[in-house]
Amino acid sequence: MNNLEEQISHWREYVRRHRTIGSRDVAELEDHLRDAVGELTGAGLAGDEAFLIAVKRMGSLDSLSLEFAREHSDRLWKQLVIPADGEHAGASRSELFVVVVLALVAAMAIKVPPLFGLEFDQHEDVYARNLALFVLPVLATYFGWKRGLGLITCGWLVLGFIAAGMLANVYPFTRHSDTGTLTALHLPIACWLLVGAAYVGGGWFTSTGRMNFVRFSGELFIYYVLIALGGMVLTAFTVMMFEAIHVSYAWFVQGWLVPCGAMAAVIVGSWLVEAKQAVIENMAPVLTRLFTPLFTLVLLAFLATMLFTGHAIDMDRDLLIGFDLLLALVVGLVLYAASARDEHAPPGIFDVLQMVLVVSALLVDLLALAAIVSRISEFGFTPNRVAALGENLILLGNLAGTAWCYGRFVRHRGSFATLERWQLAFLPIYSLWAAVVVAVFPPLFNFA
Repeated sequence: MNNLEEQISHWREYVRRHRTIGSRDVAELEDHLRDAVGELTGAGLAGDEAFLIAVKRMGSLDSLSLEFAREHSDRLWKQLVIPADGEHAGASRSELFVVVVLALVAAMAIKVPPLFGLEFDQHEDVYARNLALFVLPVLATYFGWKRGLGLITCGWLVLGFIAAGMLANVYPFTRHSDTGTLTALHLPIACWLLVGAAYVGGGWFTSTGRMNFVRFSGELFIYYVLIALGGMVLTAFTVMMFEAIHVSYAWFVQGWLVPCGAMAAVIVGSWLVEAKQAVIENMAPVLTRLFTPLFTLVLLAFLATMLFTGHAIDMDRDLLIGFDLLLALVVGLVLYAASARDEHAPPGIFDVLQMVLVVSALLVDLLALAAIVSRISEFGFTPNRVAALGENLILLGNLAGTAWCYGRFVRHRGSFATLERWQLAFLPIYSLWAAVVVAVFPPLFNFA
């Protein structure tokens, strides 16, 4: 009996950590659990066996949370800010205060360069290279506080951001140089790895930690876009009101509202993702099933058009960036699909569609690589071409391995867990390549 009570106590504490299920809900669930255990023990089962069977019959915590969310939808959105369970309200208010302070810090960080005489209209390249450093260290601070990171981990993160700041500002870049542009594009990718280390709280080398960071990254992008759309409406109304009284508004909108709001939105969006994950389901299942067929059709149409017309890809710098972004989005869709899928479920039609998407992207990547190699052989090496070559080679390896794993999975010759591990293993490689571009390319190409 004592062992059974201990098991029920552990189960109760586990359920109470879920924000959708409040204290009264836990008490109700515990009554149902005890009734079920009583029936099973009355039928002759031992206490341990009765407890395990009763918990299994009640269903998973996610399904229980969904039922409570349906029954108490009126309190669902309120719990995003202040949990219905009073014992968590104080912690939630403390977190909200920290988020507000850090959002203000990020908003003010972008106003630091003018203090040193670096105005945006004259030094936009400096702002571009430091854009990630205005907000990502603040975001890492938020996760470091929330996860309770140790001093050693925090020290490594600080050193990482200091190194990124030195690379962005110590190198003697000329204005509008190619290596300076590459630094501006790749530094956020490298620094995002530091944010990921803070997010997972020391569990970066576990598949679960990396997959959770994938979910967070995707949903932060969605929230940021939504916040940006709201910011555009706010900006439009601000302009309208100032124009109505014939007062100059450009200094406020362009100098404060837009840049400061863009930085603060990253912190606020991250907090919303964190809060929402404990209350309502994530968006991964819906988004992957919506965009996977659309991207597949676009890639297949592109390949069919190339085959019909016989036109090769003409790669200039903008097109290189565009193709790399397209292929990165495909990889992101595959990652997001993996984050939403039960790895033990058998392959289905959606898995076949994902495999077609990956194979199509692999063919597009091969065509892009052929165009890049052709440009290099004809015009020689430049920072942009070498960076694009490296990125496409990494994408080629990622997509080729993914296509192989998907092929084995849909033919029932491999597990989905193998595919998931392959995808997660490539996450640090992208950031490390970005770090190489930032640190090595400028002196290698004489800061051109």
